[in-house]
Amino acid sequence: MTTHSLRRIRLPWNSLGLIAVLCALVLLFSLLSDYFFSAGTFRSLANQIPTLTVIAVGMTYVLLIAGIDLSVGSVMALAGAVTGVLMVDLQWPLLPAIVAALAAGLACGSVNGFISARWSIPSFVVTLGMLEIARGGAYLTTNSETRYLGDAVAIIGDPLAGPGVSAALLFAVAVVAVGQFVLVKTVFGRYMVAIGTNEEAVRLSGINPLPWKIAVFALAGLLAGLGGIFQLGYLQSADPNAGIGLELSAIAAVVIGGTSLSGGRGSVVNSFLGVLIIAVMETGLAQLGVSEPGKRIITGSVIILAVLFDQFREPLGRRFTRWRSAAGSAQEAA
Repeated sequence: MTTHSLRRIRLPWNSLGLIAVLCALVLLFSLLSDYFFSAGTFRSLANQIPTLTVIAVGMTYVLLIAGIDLSVGSVMALAGAVTGVLMVDLQWPLLPAIVAALAAGLACGSVNGFISARWSIPSFVVTLGMLEIARGGAYLTTNSETRYLGDAVAIIGDPLAGPGVSAALLFAVAVVAVGQFVLVKTVFGRYMVAIGTNEEAVRLSGINPLPWKIAVFALAGLLAGLGGIFQLGYLQSADPNAGIGLELSAIAAVVIGGTSLSGGRGSVVNSFLGVLIIAVMETGLAQLGVSEPGKRIITGSVIILAVLFDQFREPLGRRFTRWRSAAGSAQEAA
């Protein structure tokens, strides 16, 4: 079962299909807008996506084990708030402040995972509670006031002289590469797929799912904290209101990338392609003058279509496999 699931993760046609959708969107918005197809637009896109990219990696892992994490936006804001207060109010250097922010994200994720896995409480409920807790923590930490850091964090979000993209983007792409490697080449990745496919079978085989599920949620919290650092570098300020609704964008990107909401199937690379599709769509719609409510309606519709496609993909795949087998048998008989 696990081997079959891993094969499904690595289907090349899925990635090619997403790349085709991405290219089609770029072509569409380039035809509709005079300003979309430009180096400035693509650089802006590249420097906007690091936060969502790393959070989508963590969300991919969570959905793979048939869970969900609604707290990532608030955890991101909490990590940014911790960094901002430590650097502005307490005059901490950047690196120790970053470590503290990552620790905050790791702690939130660990609590999510432990409560959900230890007492078999649906992760939807647990992370919904953490969403409020982390958001409240961000408000308390900053006293509901934005902290402005300016050049102190410019090294994170400012474009580098050579490639013209930020260090945050390069690090985010590295996270995607490592995340995909872990998923398809390590025991941790195989256990995630197996737990999401059939947790009871994993338990009966002598493997305790508890520490693995906690580790997945802890990693999602850590990556949400990292996303908070990237957002801090991009905006050069710590806003306790940052990240509201970001969990929905992360889920959308991961679902568009083909990760199953029922667990057991997914790809970090495809989730990254989902991030790119959402970013291109939002930028293109903004350049066309579509209002914020309109953008929300369109994005929500895309999510629903992606979920519907996910529901019908397996039956269609099985039919295609049977048809191909029958065609091969007929040719051999002939």
